[in-house]
Amino acid sequence: MKSRRVLFITQEITPYLPDTDVSLLGRKMPQFAQEKGREIRTFMPKWGGINERRSQLHEVIRLSGMNLIIDETDHLLIIKVASIPSARMQVYFIDNDDYFMKRLEACDENGDEYADNGERAIFYARGVLETVKKLRWVPDIIHCQGWISAVAPLYIKTSYREEPSFRDSRIIFTPAGDDLKLPLTQQFRTNLQFKGLSDKDLKDFPEDATMMDLYKLALRNSNGMLLTASNMNQELIDYANELGLPVFGPVDMTNPDASSQVVDYFDSVWSEGKAPIEDPDM
Repeated sequence: MKSRRVLFITQEITPYLPDTDVSLLGRKMPQFAQEKGREIRTFMPKWGGINERRSQLHEVIRLSGMNLIIDETDHLLIIKVASIPSARMQVYFIDNDDYFMKRLEACDENGDEYADNGERAIFYARGVLETVKKLRWVPDIIHCQGWISAVAPLYIKTSYREEPSFRDSRIIFTPAGDDLKLPLTQQFRTNLQFKGLSDKDLKDFPEDATMMDLYKLALRNSNGMLLTASNMNQELIDYANELGLPVFGPVDMTNPDASSQVVDYFDSVWSEGKAPIEDPDM
């Protein structure tokens, strides 16, 4: 059985950010799926370093305007959109004055890590999921990439599990980078609380969580893990194997055959919920 619709919740996409393994992953994965006939929706944060005029971003008024409450404070959700003509691909951007406007990715211009990165990840995840609901779109596969997407699997499997848009979706997680150095706090764990999410869902998540703990939380709520050569973390591979998740990779995004291999993996996770653990020579 083939997956028909794939949602990408990404951390970075080139050309909106400089070319890195992470931004190329965000750019190529949606293209792979689209080239194989899948319908896609792609999201990323509107990081402050993105030039809106040069990239021709514009606000989608009908999707913007919702307030998301985090730490008992209202935060306005703003949705913007742009296109990558060479890939015939549209990208939705999650924006907010507090979390993204004039602010870079994990660290500021001086290399100092933002203290509220955990809250930013919560806002991003909930912003994407609420927007997909508004679009009345039902993805078969949801591919989450990087630390900023890592709480999305938790919410999909708990707070949004009865939503028609996500009820039957299968989640594939890709760790990307080691941007978060500071431990998360008890306040982050408190801010995670949302409808339908219980203490049981966070029983293995420590109060002073590291990025590795955040990635493992994502994996506990995922149906598979996809890796590239730059994120072959053995601890995460071993953990995914313990959970019985199908691990696929490393994927070489410069290989012409990679698109077929990736989409075949998506289809196997969608149709069976499991696939052979592979380490393809790409």
